[in-house]
This record gives sequence, structure tokens and C-alpha cells, in this order.
Amino acid sequence: MSSQKQETVRRLAAPDILARKGGEPIVCLTAYDAPTAEILDAHCDLLLVGDSVGMVVHGLPNTVGVTLEMMILHGQAVMRGAKKAMVVIDMPFGSYEGDKEEAYRNCARVMKETGAQGVKLESGPTVPETIAYLVQRGIPVMGHVGLRPQAVLTDGAFKAKGRTDEERLRVMAEAESTADAGAFSVVIEGVAEGLAREITQAIDKPTIGIGASAACDGQILVVSDMLGVFDWTPKFVRRYADLRNDIGAAVGRYAADVRARRFPAEVETYFSKKPVQP
Repeated sequence: MSSQKQETVRRLAAPDILARKGGEPIVCLTAYDAPTAEILDAHCDLLLVGDSVGMVVHGLPNTVGVTLEMMILHGQAVMRGAKKAMVVIDMPFGSYEGDKEEAYRNCARVMKETGAQGVKLESGPTVPETIAYLVQRGIPVMGHVGLRPQAVLTDGAFKAKGRTDEERLRVMAEAESTADAGAFSVVIEGVAEGLAREITQAIDKPTIGIGASAACDGQILVVSDMLGVFDWTPKFVRRYADLRNDIGAAVGRYAADVRARRFPAEVETYFSKKPVQP
């Protein structure tokens, strides 16, 4: 064994996030690659490898076409970049909604092949039973209620939820059953402040809001949205940078320098070594 002591950083896990209920707000962002994860790791408590990767990185129209292999590939990359934050991976559409045993096999595969600390499931009517099955078998699960992107083909569009009494009761029931099933936290997406507050007060697990007001126990955004990579972002996003224009301007300067033969200059060029004089 090596006598050299190695310094290690303890990574946050489900019990750490659970313990933050009602305390210091939980900071979360999505991540899809190692360099970005490394940057975010210093500031975030939890990084979600979201199935939003299908739209953000791969240009898909929605998240339905995302595969298990895509989530594993991006999960592995994020785990290489992040050292402190808990890493949770979205289970893609079709990988968990049916047979509980198949859901377990898929979730176990994701955790084995990525080393992540948990998975996230969108909490439809049949999902709480699956969450309980997974948690009983050692898989930490984050739930997701309200606007569920994987249900876009059923809903017809990305629509905010909880605007009618019937819908409010349904979202509340899904949140309560998800928490009762053993999820260590619950993402609430696209609901009014009043409903988000009711859910946060009603369940004993931390709520993570995205378009669900500051009433939640924490917040998450798609990293590309908050960094201003796209022309359009949802109402609930605050842009903390303008990378689309910054990147465009930088590439424009590069292109101009290449065309004018200003790049590469002497400082960026290799030259043969001068022969040694006798």
C-alpha cells in the first residue's frame, strides 16, 4: 500500500440533501459534460444530468427521444468533472414507467455505469409504487411533479400545471405520494407560487423549484438557459450571462483574424531550433 496520504473530498449524497429541508436553500443546476461540471461543482449542492440534454445538446424537439445510453454517456462525463456535488441522473422516457423489475434493472445499470448518487423519475400516477420499490433496493430517487416534460405528447405542449382546482389536487396528490414512497427530494416544475408553497409545507422532503417560485427548499435551472446560450428562454429563467452573443463575437473575431492572416501570429507558431554553433 502507498504510504502517501491522499486527500479526498466527501461528495454530498441523498441524506445531505434531505437534511436541508426547511434550511439553507439547495443550489442545483443541470450539467451534461465534464468541463462544465467542474466549474459548477464549486457552487452547487446537486448537479442533475437532465434528459433536457436531448434538446440542449442534441437538438431534439423534446425529451421523448432521449435514450438510456445517452444518459449514461453524459452521466459518466459529469461524474468525471464533479467532485463535491451530488450527481443525479434523469431516467429517460420508457425506462421506468412499466414493470418495476425492469425499472430497477435500468436504474441499477445507470448507477453502476456512471457512479452517480441517485436517479430522477417524473412522478406520474403509477410511479410512486416504482419509487418505493427502488428505494427499498438501495437506489436514491428524486421525484418530479407539476409540468412533466416527458408527458409533452400527452399534454400537447409545455404547459404550467395547477391552474384549476382539479389539477391542483392532482399535483398535490402526486407530490405527497412521491414523498411518501421514499423520494429524498421532489422537483416542482411550472406551477403557481401558492401551490408550490402548499406542497413544500405539506411534504417532509425538500422541494426543488423550477418555475415554482422561491417558496421551494431549493432551485434548479437548465444551465444553458441561465447562461444565455439560446435566443429564447422560459419566463421563469433569469439570465446570468449572455454567452450566445459572447461566443458569436469571439468566433467573429477569430474568423476575421484567419481571413486577414493575423492568426496564427509569430507567438502562436512553432519554428525550427537554430543549429548549435561550433
